Amino acid sequence: MDHVSIQPSGSIGRNFIPSEFLPPGKDEYYLRNEQNNRPAGQWRQLRAEELEQLVKNGNTSSNWDELLVSEEFDPQLIRNTDFFGLVRIGRLRNVILEHHELQISAGISNSVIVACDIGDDAAIHGVRYLAHYIIGDRCILANVDEMHTTNHAKFGNGIVKEGEDENVRVWLDLMNETGCRKVLPFEGMIPADAYLWAKYRDDKALMAKFKEMTQKRFDSRRGYYGTVGEQCVIKNCRILKDVKIGSYCYIKGANKLKNLAIHSSAQEPAQIGEGVELVNGIIGFGCHIFYGCKAVRFILGDNSNLKYGARLINSFLGDNSTISCCEVLNNLIFPAHEQHHNNSFLIASVVLGQSNMAAGVTVGSNHNSRANDNEVQAGRGFWPGLCTSVKHSCRFASFTLLAKGDYPTEMDIPLPFALLNDNTSDDQLEVMPAFWWMFNMYALARNTSKFLGRDKRVNKIQHIEFESLAPDTVEEIFHGRRLLEIWTGKAELRRAGKYKDSLSQDELARIGKDILNGPQERAAGLEILGEKMEKSQRKAVIVKAWEGYHAYGQMLLYYAVKNLIEYLRFNTSANFGAMQKALKGPRVREWGNLGGQLAPAKDIDQLRADAGGGKLASWDDIHKRYDALWAAYPLEKQKHAMASLCEIYGAAELKKEQWQDALQKSVGVQEYVRDQVYITRKKDFDNSFRQATFRNMDEMTAAIGTIEDNGFVKQVRTETEQFKQQVAEILQRG
Repeated sequence: MDHVSIQPSGSIGRNFIPSEFLPPGKDEYYLRNEQNNRPAGQWRQLRAEELEQLVKNGNTSSNWDELLVSEEFDPQLIRNTDFFGLVRIGRLRNVILEHHELQISAGISNSVIVACDIGDDAAIHGVRYLAHYIIGDRCILANVDEMHTTNHAKFGNGIVKEGEDENVRVWLDLMNETGCRKVLPFEGMIPADAYLWAKYRDDKALMAKFKEMTQKRFDSRRGYYGTVGEQCVIKNCRILKDVKIGSYCYIKGANKLKNLAIHSSAQEPAQIGEGVELVNGIIGFGCHIFYGCKAVRFILGDNSNLKYGARLINSFLGDNSTISCCEVLNNLIFPAHEQHHNNSFLIASVVLGQSNMAAGVTVGSNHNSRANDNEVQAGRGFWPGLCTSVKHSCRFASFTLLAKGDYPTEMDIPLPFALLNDNTSDDQLEVMPAFWWMFNMYALARNTSKFLGRDKRVNKIQHIEFESLAPDTVEEIFHGRRLLEIWTGKAELRRAGKYKDSLSQDELARIGKDILNGPQERAAGLEILGEKMEKSQRKAVIVKAWEGYHAYGQMLLYYAVKNLIEYLRFNTSANFGAMQKALKGPRVREWGNLGGQLAPAKDIDQLRADAGGGKLASWDDIHKRYDALWAAYPLEKQKHAMASLCEIYGAAELKKEQWQDALQKSVGVQEYVRDQVYITRKKDFDNSFRQATFRNMDEMTAAIGTIEDNGFVKQVRTETEQFKQQVAEILQRG
């Protein structure tokens, strides 16, 4: 236990940096002087009449010679304040600062100021202890109990300072509770960094380099001051300790903020509200944290929110995300995550973005062993429905939707865009492939524009693929179709009493493919069973396998043609032959997700090798590699689209007639998308139970409009006409 010690009188504001950590010829203020960019000649000592006025106003100082001011200085504006150590005050005029209709006079009153630099026209009133801070211009600090910086402050970064033990270093325990995937947080860290560090634990050289890079990224010298950028407002708060605050930040009513970096700017201001307690964290630009939230050992990506009592612990929440009212522990969450309900719980997971946790969801909370090293891995678009319980360890393909249920055992779901149902009546797991495409088109088609619209980041450091059909999901579709072929082949042979364990996967796939490409009636009577999808003895039944298989085919064609049209749009002189030549190559089957950014797995492996080997010597170098991969991604995706189309047609090289056929078929698919967007949304308007809450149809129309008024329905209709026009022009181009 730390005890209260007795220090000599006059020690307040002295010896901020212990003597053993002071370089020769330096004083305790040398780093402070480096941080403050004001010229040393700006400061002057008090004039006799100014000192007299300050004393008359009830102010005291341990040494008036250490209270320095700017040339324009009004001593009438400082009252009932005690100064200790070297305090420097910028221009101080008789002006009023206003923020959100709160008007407060510039000046200092009823405060204790210890060794601080205060910017121009600041208002500091009722700050009972302000020590070792550099305050920006036109800041308002009002009614703050305690705000100070220690000489070993790290501002949320996972480093150690001179003379510190390794055990004081702050780590984030991501993805599980053991700490075996722990990473060091640092300012500028993005989900891609955290994923590389947490995922590839077997790459020992890479792990060592990441730790070294992080430590070298920051100055380990003691004595840095806390900073508050210009035009910040901090009011009615209790404790701020070792907090670095960017410009234009608004903090009101916070209980405790400790060891934090809060990034904020005029374009992307951060806000922290009432009852909030944050410890050991980094907060991105444009974040909002309100109403009793608690976060410990965390990173909040840019433009993300914590609200209404949310608890975020040992977790990284990616950009453009919102968590309200719930508990989130030991997770790595990629951008565009939504979780809004008090009774939802997410633990020990990596969620690859564009995800939504409904009310009553408990992912990973019901432990099924005594070990705490279990994990959940969910692809993009993960959406467990109302009152869903999922146990460790599970893996889900992209855009998996779970119907309400208490899923009893571990699962591995390789079919993307699928609906899962825990059928307790028949004691079986039911999986419907391509559910989103067949029955939830409005949500699927709206996916991209919705997330793009919510992306308010000014500087988009973390690159994000928002398209639901992209190389990662397309490869999952190819794999899913192969599994459906194999499982259908087995089902057909079982029905005929001819199944043998000796049959190869290729033989089974050939039989299943023949059935799935035949008339629907042929597959209708088959009981098609998924394999290794659940750790149980009960059946995993594939529902609507034939329909899902053909839906997957539509999705593949749609993805391929849309991206190839995009190539021709930006290469206006290219015809089919030139495009084929430019995009020819084998299909890249392995893709990785770097915090929302997709890249070929081989490029990620090369990045890891270059970082582990020292070729990429810093996190900035790694981020530049991300940028290079992102710049190359559109062409890589178009090459993948061409190879995918060749795969669809079973050709090593696409013929012109096949390309024309694909274009014509894609028009039909686009019209299907248009029609399904309308139909799936129209169900809400035709629902008699929804209509029951309105007196008549006029009231319903006045309240929610009509399907014809829906903006997204109109948008898709317009996009369909544009798509058809593009196809017509390309067919003419030849």
